[in-house]
Amino acid sequence: MKRVGAHVSAAGGVENAPLNASEIGAKAFAFFTKNQRQWKSPPIPEEQAGSFRKYCSEKGFFPSHILPHDTYLINMGSPDPEIRKKSEDAFLDELKRCSLLGLTMLNFHPGSHRGEMDDEECLSMIADSVNRALDKTTGVSAVIENTAGQGGSVGRSFEQIAYLIDRIEDKTRTGVCLDTCHLFAAGYDLTTRSGYDSAMADFDGTVGMKYIRGWHLNDAKSALGSLVDRHQSLGQGSLGIEPFKFIMKDARFDEIPLILETPEPDLWKKEIKLLYSFAG
Repeated sequence: MKRVGAHVSAAGGVENAPLNASEIGAKAFAFFTKNQRQWKSPPIPEEQAGSFRKYCSEKGFFPSHILPHDTYLINMGSPDPEIRKKSEDAFLDELKRCSLLGLTMLNFHPGSHRGEMDDEECLSMIADSVNRALDKTTGVSAVIENTAGQGGSVGRSFEQIAYLIDRIEDKTRTGVCLDTCHLFAAGYDLTTRSGYDSAMADFDGTVGMKYIRGWHLNDAKSALGSLVDRHQSLGQGSLGIEPFKFIMKDARFDEIPLILETPEPDLWKKEIKLLYSFAG
């Protein structure tokens, strides 16, 4: 069974996220466990954490269907040691917040060297930070999101993702979330059946299909290989609608979160229905 949802708001408390997801007909969801534009936030009160777990159970959301996203400030590959330390501390805090909520995954962007070092050095620093954070926690997996490559971001190619995973010690707590917009911007053409099949075969051979924990389903405003990260509503951008048909019919992606991050929340309910229509 496919598990489609969206990155929903948790405004007013994390317990609102599963309720907001249910209202749009989602069977999976993503959210921020704290303010995504602040380094530090107050701890989640146990009452709110309990309500979150309760509502998830009532609405049929299991931990494997929920893919929280870390804050946008985190950059464990930063050339600035102070930013890197703050990022590592914030990432550790995010893992602990997920654990409190009974969740098993945390989605993160690898980071960016801002053009001040080479890709491999940046990826190695990120792996070191992830290793230290995983050593201090249990139960929650670090799920790497591929990037578009904008602004010196690493993780734009399957080879870079494999390089990073290779250096993360606990591979049982390591996964990947593929973003369709980012793939396209990084040069992976998913718009045809042959292109999609080729990209998936490449991922399997380079990284391994076993690592996929979720997808972000976004059309792209930018061109193929542009390295520009600009999401668009489904069928309204450069990707078109075909790639989403391929994913929805691919049995390898059953029972993992397939998350919309398209720019018009008012369309999410319609987009979820459209995606389910592709599954047959």
